[in-house]
Amino acid sequence: MNETNDESFAPLNREGAKVACSNCNLRELCFPIGLNDDEMARIDQMVTTRRKVRRKTALFRNGEQFHALYAIRTGVFKTCVTAEDGRDQVTGFQMAGEIVGLDGIVNDQHTCDAVALEDSEVCVLPFDRIGELSREVGALQHHLHRIMSREIVREHGVMLLLGTMRAEERLAAFLLNLVQRLQARGFSRSELVLRMTRQEIGSYLGLKLETVSRTFSRFAEDGLIEVQQRHVRIRDVERLRALLSQQPGSTF
Repeated sequence: MNETNDESFAPLNREGAKVACSNCNLRELCFPIGLNDDEMARIDQMVTTRRKVRRKTALFRNGEQFHALYAIRTGVFKTCVTAEDGRDQVTGFQMAGEIVGLDGIVNDQHTCDAVALEDSEVCVLPFDRIGELSREVGALQHHLHRIMSREIVREHGVMLLLGTMRAEERLAAFLLNLVQRLQARGFSRSELVLRMTRQEIGSYLGLKLETVSRTFSRFAEDGLIEVQQRHVRIRDVERLRALLSQQPGSTF
């Protein structure tokens, strides 16, 4: 995708259009279900800014001061850290309806980079307002704790993935996880477009680029998937799941 000077993708320090969470079709992924009108109105007052982030541009960088969480409205991000040898180590991929920025809560500064993999848009959730509102809306505090807990479970799953699984199992778990998350957002249960490169997938899964490419090819030859560049169709989800049948807690 070519870079553009279109004002619709303004720098991060510019405020975007006001957005109402109450009218957003992703609100049940970002916020608790069952809020009453008054509670939803309070959240609308908190989330007053949305920002557009160009492809390959950072939403925040490691070491930057932590001010807010970000609910992804459209697009896909990767989080990554720089290894000692200077390489980027991918630590996760986040999509619409998910929250990024939780890494900054502990020490009031971010500990990773969050980079857009395509032109994206986020809603800004000022963390001081989240704290105030959580004391008034108990369901919001509980929801925030659930998000944090989910991140802990995900990190545990990644450690299991890297520590015990073969390359085929790692890639199968990755594809099944992506499809599951996309299906929760109303997309196809069998088709997806990979916004990340195979090298980025390899970084996340702890595999070399050649191994990722070879495993994709093997899955295609065995009839598990069809691949056309970044378009992937799952042809045999049960056989993919069977690869993980001996791995407890393999969903991440």
